[in-house]
Amino acid sequence: VSTQSTGGMLSSARSRSPALCKSCYRWYSVVGLDPVSNSRTVPSSIVLPSYHKNGIPPPRLPTVDIKSKDEIGRLREAGHITGEILDKVMDMVEVGITTDELDAYGHDLIVKQGAYPAPLNYRGYPKSICTSVNNVLCHGIPNSRRIQDGDIISIDVSIYYKGVFGDCCSTRVIGNGDEVAHKLTQVTRDSTIAAIQACKPGVNLSVVGNTIGEMAREAGFSICKEFIGHGIGYYFHGLPEVYHYPNNHGPLLRPGMVFTIEPILMEGGDRMQLLADGWTAVSADTKRSAQFEHTIVITDSGYEILSPHR
Repeated sequence: VSTQSTGGMLSSARSRSPALCKSCYRWYSVVGLDPVSNSRTVPSSIVLPSYHKNGIPPPRLPTVDIKSKDEIGRLREAGHITGEILDKVMDMVEVGITTDELDAYGHDLIVKQGAYPAPLNYRGYPKSICTSVNNVLCHGIPNSRRIQDGDIISIDVSIYYKGVFGDCCSTRVIGNGDEVAHKLTQVTRDSTIAAIQACKPGVNLSVVGNTIGEMAREAGFSICKEFIGHGIGYYFHGLPEVYHYPNNHGPLLRPGMVFTIEPILMEGGDRMQLLADGWTAVSADTKRSAQFEHTIVITDSGYEILSPHR
């Protein structure tokens, strides 16, 4: 997720007290910060991105680049691996498991594929995947908190493989989730797919946000405006910037463009805050959220999803 702007910084130590979903009268856990273990190591045989030591990515390109057939082929391969790993990590989620255990499992899957876990030390991020639960919008750092019955968890997996990046995210309701949790998750998934299906050459990129915005509004959900989709290739985040809310921003889509679509829909208002770790973004009203993400390429006749996952 590329950051457009950030809200205020909050200091929070541990997962906090439960909150009540007023639409369905079910309680859920409001998540804060819990202890984080050490970063995991990567075998010396893995090809490393430029930021692996200092955490600083290279400057992004000033324009949208059109990918070659070779680049698209490598992005497709990286995307398929990323989607397969995401599905496997999601299948591991159950009540009682910690998000740190999910990180360990995801990390091992990534390096076994000969890939580098792209979040690791990206601008100092300490873990290999992102796990965002309930009121956490995105960039949740895996920690010692255990998954609880009814939690909504978003898992974002991204890798660096053969010189390019793969990136995708999914959300699932764990155990006996309430009606609102399931609706929020389904609408987020459906709006992501609808936005992808609206993409084709000659269409303005704003079709993404306009499509998602209409579906979110009809369902009674808000859209997080601070985090946006992004171009991707041999760089992790670049142009174009993909807004997930109604807008009139370009550019016109052209064959060979590769970018992510990754809306975050929110149960309550659209304001966010950043916790004291500098990464964990939460809803200001402690309401829950869901996110889905795919990487796509614009083809001569439409689009192709490069990161297929459930």
